[in-house]
Amino acid sequence: MKSVKHAVAYLLVIVLAVAAIAWALNQGGRLSAPGGVLSGAGFSPSSAPGHGVSSADPFAILKANLTHPLSRLFVQLLVVIGAARLVGGAFARHGLPAVVGEMTAGILLGPSFLGHLSPAAFSFIFPADSLGALQLFSQIGICLFMFAVGMELRPEHLRHQVRTAVVVSHVSIFVPFLLGVLLASVLFDSMAGPAANFKSFALFMGISLSITAFPVLARILQERGLTQTPLGSTAIACAAVDDVTAWSIMAFVVAVSRSSSLAGAGATLGMALVFVAFMGLVAKRVLPRWLDTAAAEPSSGTLAAVVCLLLAASLCTEVIGVHALFGAFLAGTVMPDVHDFRERIRVRVEKFSGVLLLPLFFAYTGLRTQLGLLDSIQDGLLCLGIVVLATAGKLGAGAIAARWTGMAWAEALQLGALMNTRGLMELIALNIGYDLRILSPRIFAMLVIMALVTTFMTGPLLTWFQSFAKRGGREGTRAV
Repeated sequence: MKSVKHAVAYLLVIVLAVAAIAWALNQGGRLSAPGGVLSGAGFSPSSAPGHGVSSADPFAILKANLTHPLSRLFVQLLVVIGAARLVGGAFARHGLPAVVGEMTAGILLGPSFLGHLSPAAFSFIFPADSLGALQLFSQIGICLFMFAVGMELRPEHLRHQVRTAVVVSHVSIFVPFLLGVLLASVLFDSMAGPAANFKSFALFMGISLSITAFPVLARILQERGLTQTPLGSTAIACAAVDDVTAWSIMAFVVAVSRSSSLAGAGATLGMALVFVAFMGLVAKRVLPRWLDTAAAEPSSGTLAAVVCLLLAASLCTEVIGVHALFGAFLAGTVMPDVHDFRERIRVRVEKFSGVLLLPLFFAYTGLRTQLGLLDSIQDGLLCLGIVVLATAGKLGAGAIAARWTGMAWAEALQLGALMNTRGLMELIALNIGYDLRILSPRIFAMLVIMALVTTFMTGPLLTWFQSFAKRGGREGTRAV
């Protein structure tokens, strides 16, 4: 009986509430809307989903809602992340780094493949007015990635291989850098971007040929079980020195390219050095006292502090004029290296950025890569020549330097092949040059191809040189 009374009371309340709402709506319908309220509040009616579409046509409303910027961004995320997972997984199943597959997926989603295969689908998924949001998300992803790279660099990488690391890494930087500068003298008239002078173009060509991708190299060593071997530890040490040197050069190149005078570039570099000194001498010492490094799981407060440091460092270097990613990289290098704190933070950052944001960077790079511009035999031969020159400068010079330090030829060649890995780090450098309008679309496309090819060939070359080493060992045993 009691439950019946409750049910009747509930229904009565609902009926009365509905009746009151209907009366209020009827009375309010007689009022006129004040002019300018919506626009004065910063709201544009035309930006609302379904605006201007007749309510009698539900399919038109759905179509209008699908083209809303937020809906479009969701579509892009679904397509990009799905393609990255599919192509990256296919590459991984064939023994190739998944990051190479994700880079390839970005190219496939661009105008060179999807845009050529289905222009309507391409223009629907990636309209020109939606690329601004995609670029900003991709830049955040790159800053998170460089933060994780900074956390992977540790002093112990250099403890036992200082001589080999310094010699091999610097030879494998400066030889291809020289080749890139010489190549720029030939290509400047036809390949430089609209904002380039010879100095900036030559410096970017040099850095494009001389970068090694430390994270990709580390993953290849891990997948092959080589991390704890003499070759693996030497390769990691060389790549660590290479990364620090190459990105220091890149900071100089960006400062020179962004400044209109030598005095301006000097001031930018001076402020950058002050910031580096502050991070190394002050932030590195203070952070262990501020952050709870001993906890098994970082608290939300600790994670918030880490994110704030990352954002603040990125903002500082962006304002100084050497790009936000350098601040992110520095923030990673000063993270406390106790109680596996770096590893716990790095894993969280990599999972978030690797799944959601980095694929957006690959897609954005693919949208800028117009392979259709390379439509002649001369362009094809030039692209092949760049790949050969980059490989000779990096693999060849690195192997010769390693041999000179006392390594056997088989191991020296394996080390040279690992140093020839460019991967994502190369794409970051190329996008900076493209954003500064120093690299033209044609040379940008050629250098993206070079990055893909040199990264793709690392695994097969490493396998080939390893079999060469084993064959040599067996022949030496038979000779004895």
